[in-house]
Amino acid sequence: MDLKTYLADRAAEVDAALDAFLPKVKEKPSSIHEAMRYTVFAGGKRLRPILCLAAAEACGGDPESAMPPACAVEIMHTYSLVHDDLPCMDDDDLRRGRPTCHKVYGEGMAVLTGDALLTEAFLIIAQTPAAKRYPAAAYVAELALTGGSTRLIGGQVMDLEGEGKKLTKAQLVKIHEAKTAALLATSIRLGAMTANASDEKLEALTTFGHALGLAFQVIDDILDVTQSTEVLGKTAGKDVAVEKATYPSVLGLDKARKEAAKLTKQALDALDPFKKKGARLREIAGYLLKREY
Repeated sequence: MDLKTYLADRAAEVDAALDAFLPKVKEKPSSIHEAMRYTVFAGGKRLRPILCLAAAEACGGDPESAMPPACAVEIMHTYSLVHDDLPCMDDDDLRRGRPTCHKVYGEGMAVLTGDALLTEAFLIIAQTPAAKRYPAAAYVAELALTGGSTRLIGGQVMDLEGEGKKLTKAQLVKIHEAKTAALLATSIRLGAMTANASDEKLEALTTFGHALGLAFQVIDDILDVTQSTEVLGKTAGKDVAVEKATYPSVLGLDKARKEAAKLTKQALDALDPFKKKGARLREIAGYLLKREY
C-alpha cells in the first residue's frame, strides 16, 4: 500500500490498542482516567509507535507482537508533553490543536496525569511477548533507560538550563540526543527486539533512529519559525519567545535545512543492510524530511 494509507491504517491500529490498554473513564477515580484519555487521544501523528511496528516488519517480525512497546512509547511521549506544557516548564496553552491538559483539568491534575501515563507505559510494555534474544525484562529496561535522568528527563533538564543562553551546536545536539532522538531510536529498537533482531540489525536501526530523531527535531525547529499556530496545532514561535536555543537560531535557517537533509541521508544509509525490507522505513524518513507540520 502507499505510504499515506499505511500511516493512516497503522495509526488507527495503534489507537485501537491504546483504547484497549488504557483504563476506561468509568473506572474510578474517573477524573484521572478522563484526563489521561484526553491527552492520549488529542490527535498526533503516532510516529513513534508506527516506527516501532515498521522496524518489526523490517526485521521479519509480527507487528502484533510489537504493539505493546509501540503503545508504551506513545504513552511515555504523551506524558512528557503533558509535563513539558506545564507553567513551570514550557508554559504552553495549546497542544495538537487543543487546550493543554493543565488548561482543561488544572495543574495538579496535569502533573498526576503525566505520572499516571508514565506508570501505565511500564504496565503495558511488561506485556510484550519475549523473543529468543530478548526476555520481557529487556523491554522494560530499554524503556526505563530512555525515560530516565540520562536521556529524556536529562534532556529536559539541559533544555531548561539552556534557556536564555547562547548554546553551541554541540550543546544543542546533546540536548536533542537525550530527548527527541533517544525516544525515537528506542521506539525503533523495541520493534526490532520483538522480531528477535540480531546485534548487527539492532545496531543499524539504532543508528537510523538516532539520525532520524535529530533530523525530526531540526525540522520541528524550522517549522516553529516558518509555520502558523493553526498549521502546527501548537503555539508557533514559542521557542524564540523564551529565548530557547534551536537549530535555526544556532545555525541559521538555510544551514538548518541542510542539516536536516544531511541527517536524513545518514539515517537512510544506515538501512543499507535491510535492502528491500527497509523500504517502508526509508519512505517514512523521506516523508518526515518534507513534512509541513
